[in-house]
Amino acid sequence: MEKLDLSQLDNEEKALEIRYVIARYIRFWPWYVLVIFLFLVGTYVFHRYTVDQYSVSGTIVIRGNNKPETRILDRSAIFSGQNNLDNDILMISSKNLAREALAKLHFDVEYFAKTNIKSIELYNSSPIRIEVDWDHMQLTNTPMQLQILSETFFKIMPEAPGFLDFTPAIAQGDDQLFDKIFKFGEEIETGRSKFKVHLVNPSRLGEIIIFNLKSPTQLEERMSKAISISLVNSAATVLEIRMTTTVVEKGRDYINALMESYLDYELREKNRNTENTLKFIEEQLRFLEDSLKKKERELQDFKVQNRMINVTAEFSDILGRINRLDDDAQAMDFELSYYASIKKYIEDKTKDYSQVIAPSVVGIPDPLLNGLIQNLVELSQERRKLLASVNEIHPEVKKIDVQMEKVQDALFENVVNLIENTEKKRALLSRNIQNYDKQFAELPESESRYASIFREYRLRENLYTYLLEKRAEAGIAKASNVSDNAILDYAKLGSLVFPKKQNNYLMAIALGFFLPFGFFVMRDIFDNRIRDQRDLKKNFMIPQLAIIGNSQKDTNMVVLEHPKSAVSESFRSLRSAINYIAAGKKSKKILVTSSVSGEGKTFTSLNLASVMALGGKKTVVVGADLRRPKLASYFNYSDKKGLSTFLIGKANEEEIIVPSSHENLFFVPSGIIPPNPAELLQTQKLKDFISYLEGNFDIVIFDTPPLGLVSETIDLMRLFDLNLYVVRQNYTLKDHLVMINDLFNNKQVNNVYGVFNGITDSGYYYEGYNYGYGNTYLYSQNNKYMYNYYGEDLEEKKRIFKKRKTGLKAFVIKIKKAFRS
Repeated sequence: MEKLDLSQLDNEEKALEIRYVIARYIRFWPWYVLVIFLFLVGTYVFHRYTVDQYSVSGTIVIRGNNKPETRILDRSAIFSGQNNLDNDILMISSKNLAREALAKLHFDVEYFAKTNIKSIELYNSSPIRIEVDWDHMQLTNTPMQLQILSETFFKIMPEAPGFLDFTPAIAQGDDQLFDKIFKFGEEIETGRSKFKVHLVNPSRLGEIIIFNLKSPTQLEERMSKAISISLVNSAATVLEIRMTTTVVEKGRDYINALMESYLDYELREKNRNTENTLKFIEEQLRFLEDSLKKKERELQDFKVQNRMINVTAEFSDILGRINRLDDDAQAMDFELSYYASIKKYIEDKTKDYSQVIAPSVVGIPDPLLNGLIQNLVELSQERRKLLASVNEIHPEVKKIDVQMEKVQDALFENVVNLIENTEKKRALLSRNIQNYDKQFAELPESESRYASIFREYRLRENLYTYLLEKRAEAGIAKASNVSDNAILDYAKLGSLVFPKKQNNYLMAIALGFFLPFGFFVMRDIFDNRIRDQRDLKKNFMIPQLAIIGNSQKDTNMVVLEHPKSAVSESFRSLRSAINYIAAGKKSKKILVTSSVSGEGKTFTSLNLASVMALGGKKTVVVGADLRRPKLASYFNYSDKKGLSTFLIGKANEEEIIVPSSHENLFFVPSGIIPPNPAELLQTQKLKDFISYLEGNFDIVIFDTPPLGLVSETIDLMRLFDLNLYVVRQNYTLKDHLVMINDLFNNKQVNNVYGVFNGITDSGYYYEGYNYGYGNTYLYSQNNKYMYNYYGEDLEEKKRIFKKRKTGLKAFVIKIKKAFRS
């Protein structure tokens, strides 16, 4: 025996499940097309009326201080090669730097073209330029229209507010400006405005330009927040400055101006120390210049009066030594004065060291002192940068304060030691000078007097010459000073960031498909009705015997009046299945019931009886639903006699069995509605009546009350050879099948089979065939071969198809006309 491959069956079942899902939801394709079309149209309209936004960027390289002494003193950066760029980022994004950048541009007036679609900013392409006097009160953030009348004159008009525009400023405006003719170039001044309008493009006469004055303060605030700054690479110190703008040229100009303003700021900070040095030297030179001239005249007068031209060699030697000692003493005094000023700075606990002069500038070649002061000045500059954008309690400011305190402590200790050592050297030098002064005292009085005057002259001359050299050096240093930082890439081009048109169209297509798809899926999830045969198989444990198509006819007697319809064929299939199952029964007793009213049990009973009668079987259908009788109305029978009158003894069997107008078809009406239908259907008389019918008819069909609503039907089911349970598509609730499932599983009822009624689509669409879940093989309404045989439904389908085709063709013609127009 060949072994069954279960894995292959599982794969086939999965494939069947996928094909089922596709077939189930693909039939809603008109909804998908419609919603996708609506989303695409909405996206197009959105793009049409949305102002495009572009991203513009430039890069700047930040070079930090990499001097060894700086790294040693800043212990937090000993093991880090990358500079802390937070200060530079805060400085670039500060309002102070935004103010400097905006001073180079003309962003205080915005110009727009007058359009009905979307606002288009003109920027550099505006035919007018407005020069605003910001020292005067201005009407800001109020759009106004300017019409160019000629090359000489123009008119200003108020901007009409939009439907949802409730801005008070626009409503008020400046009445002294509106609807008046002005001259280009003249100063326009009112109580609320003062500006000049210049015409830069005379070829655009007649145009209407919308302009809007922007407050510089608000502009600084907005532009400082409009930029974003980020590191290009974590291993480099290159910052990317990026902003989003509606005009690429405007964003490009601002970013470039901002980077140049930052470099200018850095250069000013670097030159600040040199400028302080030059200022100090100039003050000393002005003082020494007068003193030097005075001593020079005194020396010349002394020579003339005493007729002294040369001095002796001995005098010259002593005088040279004294001059050298005086120069050294002067230098030491200068150093002590410088050390004292540094000490005072530290003792005052100040945080601003921008006025401190570097030791190397004044000729003090102490590398440690130079390094300490240089580091302190740089930290002070960083602190000033931060305070331009944050307050003193910011963590970065606190961090710099801690570093400055450490450097101040080291600097104070170093300065104290230098002062102590210099004072010792100065005391030794003073003793040497005193020894030479004693030797001078032994010279003649005239020579001694001359030497004293000459010493003072030489002292001032040397100091003056020294300061002149230092001034020249400081000037050269200032002239050659450049910023440590540099612009790596200027902002040039912009990339579209909003709206992303291609992405939006793809999203519209995706949403247009998934929204209706999701709706249908959620609808199916929360729908508690039996939708198709798959739902029936999952929720109905009873074997399915047949499916009955949904009848579009105006009558309930479909089999008799429309024998060639597809519904009639489904009842013939049901007849075949019953004959097969109850083949051993000479007379077949069939009970038809359902869960609730409206599921088609009477329709099924009537047409099943009809198809049996057409098959040559003597058939009777009994209206056993004594609560809501319908069978008699289907036969247009109005007599009150029926099953209920028989059960209460007011009629006999022959009186209630009524022959129909069709051969072999009889029916028993329900009769009057009794007060105790449950008790009547459980009497022995009903059983005797069923035995009577069994003996006189080939087919006995009972149309009983719904099983889910009454209790007597369960007892009746035990009396019949075959029990048919009708389930209607998109009507029967899944919960209603629980009772019959329990009865079937507990074997309280036997010979129960399901009939799936009212089928509009079966759930399977494989090459036109429909497969039931029982043993019956049926053609569905989708089978084209079936309609070739059963002409009634074929003609009906052709009529519906032709109507749809005509409507679709008209719809396509309308769309073509709309696109052409």
